[in-house]
Amino acid sequence: MRLKDFKVLTFDCYGTLIDWESGMAAALKPLTDRAKRPLARDEVLAAHARHESSQQAQTPTRPYRDLLAIVHKRLAEEWGAPVPWPESVAYGRSVGDWPAFADTVEALRYLKQHYKLVILSNVDNESFARTNERLGVTFDAIITAEDVGAYKPSLANFEYLIDKLGVMGIDMDDVLHTAESLFHDHGPANKIGLASCWIHRRAETGGFGATMQPAEMPHTDFRFTSMAALAEAHRKESGGA
Repeated sequence: MRLKDFKVLTFDCYGTLIDWESGMAAALKPLTDRAKRPLARDEVLAAHARHESSQQAQTPTRPYRDLLAIVHKRLAEEWGAPVPWPESVAYGRSVGDWPAFADTVEALRYLKQHYKLVILSNVDNESFARTNERLGVTFDAIITAEDVGAYKPSLANFEYLIDKLGVMGIDMDDVLHTAESLFHDHGPANKIGLASCWIHRRAETGGFGATMQPAEMPHTDFRFTSMAALAEAHRKESGGA
């Protein structure tokens, strides 16, 4: 299997293209500074993952920005630092401020020359519109949790993706799903039969950060530690083209 075998790259966004862990940590700092005890960064991220995953299962049609406000309130309760609701709402609206990884834009611009690019993200349309301004390319399709009415790892998101690609005349054998999260993306990609590429952003730090640990480790067809490494691998396959 080669990267050149595919015609479409479908991307998770937050965690893969956007440094959501740094964005979360910065936006949560006013809250974590008021917590009753010191909190390590990965402890904050793991708590966020736990509350986010639970809330997504309970309210799958709630837009991500509104869901994050509830997550913020739950974290405040857990850490003994109650907050006024407007502060929680503001956290939910911080998504568009989260930064892109340093290698994202250049890699996407290179890959756009060789593939159709599609977003499959656990986010709302308003938040992604702000994020999209940071990414530097025009995507061929953008699918959000708000569009689907469900959050990954639900197979509904991937079924929606395959249906959308079918309308575009794209066969799923031509698609490589590219993502950081084993829990949200690679597990369901395995179940639905999509080839996948793991962008292992946490290769150096280890752990699962702001995502839940999957019940079992999924298979991935490719593994890179950055988007830059993915682009370089394709460049080498193409003879430097």
